[in-house]
Amino acid sequence: MIMEEHWKLVYVIGILALGFAVKSNADGSISCGFPAIYNFGDSNSDTGGISATLNEILPPNGETFFGHPAGRASDGRLIIDFIAEGIKLPYLSAYMDSIGTNFRHGANFATGGSSVRPPGFSPFNLGIQISQFIQFKARTTTLYNQLSLNRRIPLSISNLPRPAEFSQALYTFDIGQNDLGHGFQTMSEKQVRDSIPDIVGELSKAIHILYNEGARFFWIHNTGPLGCLPYNVIYGKKPGNVDKNGCVKAQNEAAMEFNKQLKNKITWLRTQLPFAKFTYVDVYSAKYDLISNAKKLGFVDPFNFCCGSFYGYHINCGKKAIVNGTVYGNPCDHPSNHISWDGIHYSETASMLVSNRILNGSLSDPPVSIQDACHHQTDI
Repeated sequence: MIMEEHWKLVYVIGILALGFAVKSNADGSISCGFPAIYNFGDSNSDTGGISATLNEILPPNGETFFGHPAGRASDGRLIIDFIAEGIKLPYLSAYMDSIGTNFRHGANFATGGSSVRPPGFSPFNLGIQISQFIQFKARTTTLYNQLSLNRRIPLSISNLPRPAEFSQALYTFDIGQNDLGHGFQTMSEKQVRDSIPDIVGELSKAIHILYNEGARFFWIHNTGPLGCLPYNVIYGKKPGNVDKNGCVKAQNEAAMEFNKQLKNKITWLRTQLPFAKFTYVDVYSAKYDLISNAKKLGFVDPFNFCCGSFYGYHINCGKKAIVNGTVYGNPCDHPSNHISWDGIHYSETASMLVSNRILNGSLSDPPVSIQDACHHQTDI
């Protein structure tokens, strides 16, 4: 017992040396006080990147929570927003957005349509996002070094992170879905599955680069049930190729294979990057369970989405079209009754329920909560 308390004290001192605002929980464990989040991903976690650069996010996106478009392909908050809430940080500003941004507590490099590898639906693949982070970190650090003799922080840099905090931040990933999605649109099923080792390998390289830049704490989402997105069900459903819930089997099987290889790669990374802490998060299970139990949870049919149209005419959310007297694209009155917001992205209510499942660590490897992701259960 004395020895256990000794090592617990050593661990706390070590964390304090890194500058964490740690605190003891009721069970004696230590919570992490992450000063920032740096996120990499696609539209599942984009808080304004693609809207600021290529495709403006229009109303009614954002109507439920923000009351106006907020750069998110949803009626409200995304999982990354609930992550920020969970560790008591502000919502992340998009790195690509030049208006009203604040990077004091992190930055979001995710952009809608992004994939791990090019080509894809967006030019901002993971390699570009990593390059953007490196430049952001270098320029921020240089600026602070130039002002190191000035005891006062100028207002012009008060919205930037402190250089020491880059190694104390949480690095989150939610990417890979578009590699598979683009693959199913341009390749055979076998070619998609054969591409998975390279996709995972490129993701591993990105993590190595961040590690060499000082990143130590990684929270990595696997990819969700691609075959359950209403868009893919509408265009990919054929006799005999759907599961008991109506999802396209081949696409979900590819997602599960990607997740299996990703988890194995993270296990390998733990041996290669000894000072890093990796949390693998099973988002697939949380989302699939939600879809499987949609009606029990009070949702409408999980393939019935709220905004836009893919039935006969492709109308993006935020736009309308009148064809032969029929109006396509009118949003629904109650987004909270839908799992899917626009046929591809989740509603705020669905994202909230998924977040409730994953942020407590019950679907993570190791099973640690978002607040405790700076250490694993074996650490203390």
